[in-house]
Amino acid sequence: MSKPDQPLDADELMDLAERAAQLPATEAEWVGRLFQEVLRARTHETELQAQPVSAPREAQPSGDELDDRLVQVAIDTAEWLRTLWDVGYMGAGSFRSQPRSAFPSIDLEDIRKSSLFARIRQGKHALPFPPPTRQGLPWHALLDDNGQTHAVNAEVIRDGVGPPLGAIIEGCAEWDVIEEVDGQEYVVQHQGKGPTYRLCVSGAATAELCREPPTSTRTIHLEGRSGFHSYTLEWPEADGSQIFVTLRAATWERAESEAERWLANTHPELYGQIRFERCED
Repeated sequence: MSKPDQPLDADELMDLAERAAQLPATEAEWVGRLFQEVLRARTHETELQAQPVSAPREAQPSGDELDDRLVQVAIDTAEWLRTLWDVGYMGAGSFRSQPRSAFPSIDLEDIRKSSLFARIRQGKHALPFPPPTRQGLPWHALLDDNGQTHAVNAEVIRDGVGPPLGAIIEGCAEWDVIEEVDGQEYVVQHQGKGPTYRLCVSGAATAELCREPPTSTRTIHLEGRSGFHSYTLEWPEADGSQIFVTLRAATWERAESEAERWLANTHPELYGQIRFERCED
């Protein structure tokens, strides 16, 4: 172990990450989040130290400090591996492993092709459920867009004259039909989780898919005390009571992102269907 007055080196950081991953699930979550905050602080410190330098650094990092780019890779990798373990999908193809049963083996090709890892590297939250697929590949862009219309190959599955059993969109047969508007227009949702979409089938293999706008609004409260600001999400429960969820955020954008993340973990069937409004108390 390093001395208390010296920063941890790369090997010690990775060793701590591995040890954190072996903790019980209830402990691993908060320890993992704390570890990520430590790594972010290390990154910020490195960026501040680099500001007075007129020319970009070209030398390799010394053994006592971790390059900021590698720190970010370590943060993103930790988030990726945690999602693989908790959620159980690779994000590079159709490969899946049951959560907490058998950790998936990962090779170089998986890292290069994983859209989940690419999503995390872009600074976006990993979702706690698999996204829709398009021709066998994860379709994260469909979850992220806001009102864009996609031309798709789609087919609505029926059994006789009854209501639709489901839909096959871009080769993915895991779409539920929530509502049949008419014979050519449907409201669909992937596996009962995430945003809802309007599917317009105009021909045998021609269709359009567009995300439905949010249908409900929830309030995020901004409170200021002694110069400090905090954000809290007000959420109504089914029994009529209200709960208040503390959001780890210092800005409105981050608060909204954290609220979306909480919603995805606690109410995945409503993810993407809630609009958040700010209230300054």
